[in-house]
Amino acid sequence: MENASASTTGPVPDSVANALMSIHPRYNSFHQHNAFPGAAPVGSLGARYAQNADSPGMATSHQNGLSTGNGGNATVQPAATSVINLSNSSDVVIGPMTQYQGSVTIYQYMDATVEASRIASGYNNQNKLMPPDNPPSLKYERLIVYTIILLFIVVGSLLLLYIIYMTLPSDDQPITKELFFEDDSPSMSIPNLGNGHMVIDRKNWGAQDVRGPYELPHPIPYVLITHIGVHSEHCTDVHVCSIKMRTLQDAAIAERSLLDIPSNFYLGGDGNVYVGRGWDTANAYANMSLALCFMGDYGRYEPNDLQLSALEHLLTYGEKHKLLTEDYKIVAHRQARNTRSPGIKLYEKITKLSRWYPCGLPGYDRCGAEIGLPAVWDQEYPKPIATTASTLISNATQAN
Repeated sequence: MENASASTTGPVPDSVANALMSIHPRYNSFHQHNAFPGAAPVGSLGARYAQNADSPGMATSHQNGLSTGNGGNATVQPAATSVINLSNSSDVVIGPMTQYQGSVTIYQYMDATVEASRIASGYNNQNKLMPPDNPPSLKYERLIVYTIILLFIVVGSLLLLYIIYMTLPSDDQPITKELFFEDDSPSMSIPNLGNGHMVIDRKNWGAQDVRGPYELPHPIPYVLITHIGVHSEHCTDVHVCSIKMRTLQDAAIAERSLLDIPSNFYLGGDGNVYVGRGWDTANAYANMSLALCFMGDYGRYEPNDLQLSALEHLLTYGEKHKLLTEDYKIVAHRQARNTRSPGIKLYEKITKLSRWYPCGLPGYDRCGAEIGLPAVWDQEYPKPIATTASTLISNATQAN
């Protein structure tokens, strides 16, 4: 065979060697442990090949597994390069006919070297045939998932905006309430006197739909201070105070035969003002007076600061809106009739107010005498069936 293969006897280029080591780890390990030189002269093959006496002219490779016949010459590159040059040879056998002496390890790098050359030169047919990492179907699936997520976000945002919009009060529908405190109201439904003193109207505490028989004219010259008494502790929250208001109204109607709860306003221990008969209906004590009841027994307990602050704010509101006269007078219930109301502990607080008026005390006229009020302020107190004579006497007394 003439020139069976022609190849350069130089070492494998570095780019091919690097590519070979990157795709075939066994080559890298073999190359490091054997450290063959880049090229070997022909004369150095004598140590590897021996003449076979039974086959003259046949050289047998004991290490590389290569045999040439008919006295041909063989130029062999080191196994690391995987390059063999043959000239003037025939009957070349590589395989089972090779005779090995001693332990032999054979590594085949022909395909790996070719592939490494392709990688180094940039022509890798195998990579070109590999399917893409992200097929179009996967991209479509991701697009669908992202679209669904975005749709949920948009719908959720629109629903949240709608709920917020529906909870906001509308200016076109003003809320009707018995008391309106303008800019002092932090809410559109519960008026506020300032400093956290809310005004709880009749509807909010659950009043019966009843009213007293007399109208209360404005401005009002007297403010009458009373208390509940009967060992009553002051309430401390809206729930308990509302229950107490309903109890007071039921007792006034069922037990005392009154048409409604007796006082105009009630001051709870929680610092809130509870509407009784309000600003426009006279109380059960005396017309031309505003009755304010402290919710508790203040012969036993001290009125708290919240109640006294609520009293001050309510009176300030009455002055501001011309519901009270400019020189209105504050009197305790005990000054207008024979009673312990509003309790000694509250009475001591009242006498220290700047608007307190000492009427009914020794050396002073009775309360309300200058405007024609009766000596006893109990205009709605139930009276027994009177005879004609007693009726005449009663009418004469009221006339005086």
